[in-house]
Amino acid sequence: MQPRESILLRNNVRIAGAGDKPTMVFAHGFGCDQNMWRFVAPAFADTHRVVLFDYVGCGQSDLRAFDAARYSSLEGYALDLLDVCEALELQQAILVGHSVSAMIGLLAAIRQPSRFASLVMVAPSPCFINDPCYVGGFERGDIESLLSLMDHNYIGWASYLAPVVMGNPGRPDLGAELEQSFCSTDPLAAQTFARATFFADNRADLARAPVPSLILQVRDDALAPMAVGRYLLEHMPGSELAVLEATGHCPHMSHPQLTIDAMKQYLARGGRVSG
Repeated sequence: MQPRESILLRNNVRIAGAGDKPTMVFAHGFGCDQNMWRFVAPAFADTHRVVLFDYVGCGQSDLRAFDAARYSSLEGYALDLLDVCEALELQQAILVGHSVSAMIGLLAAIRQPSRFASLVMVAPSPCFINDPCYVGGFERGDIESLLSLMDHNYIGWASYLAPVVMGNPGRPDLGAELEQSFCSTDPLAAQTFARATFFADNRADLARAPVPSLILQVRDDALAPMAVGRYLLEHMPGSELAVLEATGHCPHMSHPQLTIDAMKQYLARGGRVSG
């Protein structure tokens, strides 16, 4: 067990707010860091304690702690999340996870369900790769080509992928910010996280969800099509689907108020499925 302070430093943990409602933990997606939550997290600081952190290898985390073996699967990132929860002695927290962090949060909740009261999944996907009975959005060859580009031309990969992920050509500043985030990440850490993310298949884990969840699906998302949200709703017990009339894979950046409103409506019911 690592000392509390070493975990807080390793994962660049930041705490804000002092509300009496359950602690909210915000987990960023691939190629990002905690700063991507700056438009959403403050909206909850009056009523909740808000916890932000960076996975090892991302943002301002301690890169010396990066271990390619640990972080070659999403389980390694789930351990980071659980380490943070343990260091802060969190129980019954609300986990807000963007993209791959939705599945990382699910894995963490399966491991230690008492740590979480509910999961808020922002633009989630349990599997990015199509198969005959599932639409994930990409063929395996597409993913392999994308990761090959990442290996051979990291800057070119970042400049290509960032605007596709952000999906809001009218806001080039957001695409540029995401590209800069990609480029500022250590390439080995980014390549490891990318493979863990895009080759993950957590469909079999959905039925094991131990807590309620809100699926925030974006209407027009190049990485997670509408079929993904419907699949999650069908296969994950205690889940609710809310469709944001927005575009792109990062609604917490491009459409923060829509994201905040959907989250607050869900939390106002105590994180319970409507109806």
